[in-house]
Amino acid sequence: MKKSEWSDKQLEELLRQMPKIHDHRNPRDIYQNLSIKKRKRSAWIIPGIATAAALLLFFLLVPTMFDRTEYSLDRAVQEKVSKEEQKSLSQEDSSTLKEDSTKNETGISGAEQKMLMTSSDKTALYDDELGNGTVLTYWIPDSQAQILVPVSTVVQLDQNKNWLTAFIETMGLLKEEEWGLSDYYPLNATLTLDTTNNTVMVDVPNDHKYGEGSASETNFIDSLKKNISSNSQVNKIMLTTNGQPGIEFGNFGEIKEIQVESEGKHAYFFYTPDGTETTYLVPTTDSYQNINAAFEAMKTDPIEMGLTASLVPSFSFKDIEIKENKLIITIDENAVMENNIENVYSLEAILLTAKGFGIDTVRLLNAPINSLGPFDLTKDIKVPLAPNYRPIQ
Repeated sequence: MKKSEWSDKQLEELLRQMPKIHDHRNPRDIYQNLSIKKRKRSAWIIPGIATAAALLLFFLLVPTMFDRTEYSLDRAVQEKVSKEEQKSLSQEDSSTLKEDSTKNETGISGAEQKMLMTSSDKTALYDDELGNGTVLTYWIPDSQAQILVPVSTVVQLDQNKNWLTAFIETMGLLKEEEWGLSDYYPLNATLTLDTTNNTVMVDVPNDHKYGEGSASETNFIDSLKKNISSNSQVNKIMLTTNGQPGIEFGNFGEIKEIQVESEGKHAYFFYTPDGTETTYLVPTTDSYQNINAAFEAMKTDPIEMGLTASLVPSFSFKDIEIKENKLIITIDENAVMENNIENVYSLEAILLTAKGFGIDTVRLLNAPINSLGPFDLTKDIKVPLAPNYRPIQ
């Protein structure tokens, strides 16, 4: 408390100046009243003091209690958020582990597989991608010059160009080495179309290299036949050297004319160039009497170097039937099929093989899944227009 500013003398003087007060009560009454007041004071002063102390403690402690309450609430919220974060992280870790544990045979995890399973997850060219363009297919030797790989693209033809003109112009735009194949085009030859005789004229210079070595000779002759057969209805090739009839080959001798036969009735297999992850679908040189024989051959690696089996165990056939250019395949009830790249390529190998036997559509019955990559397995599937599509700018 603040110390009084009045001195004792000043207080006495002040009291003397105050008016006198006369108490007319009996002294005994005054004493009794004092006694009663004294007893009453003793009855309530202690609780009063206790109450005052309690109030004082209350006002002192309430802020602290509020602080602690706010702290407790904040901590509770933080703990809840922390638990939610831990739960979320736990779910992410669990999802990651699940994806890692479900990696397919190609080494692609579930998340990566989901990203990859799009409309572009196919190798061939289909009619919905053609638009107003024209398909061109080039047969390109692999890097070891052992097999010919068909690669297709789409070009726009104007009224002044025929297929051979477009074929020649596009040869220089091919990216064979980038695709894991041999740098083979453009050919060191002049190609012209004789529409009257339905013939393609092929003239090479005197210093051409196509007659040096059996692989070089075979690839040159076979690529000419396959290029012309795949892109036209021409049935004959005339060969000349610097305008003179015939081309001299070391192993075959001089050849002046080659008959072109339509491509078909071949089985398609997988080919993956060394050092790449690209898979091509390539037909064998052998042809088959029926599609059943072709499918049976596709279960094992062929004689051709670099090719591997394309009919994976997922496509275990119970029955095969052809009705009006429609191939109906009943899948074995025990077959297990996953939605992965390998199965997409296997289905395309079936489609391309079917195309070579004059099939227009393929229907899978009893398939374990309803969709495979971009393909709806509950509907008829059209065969491709051409294999191994590569767009060219």
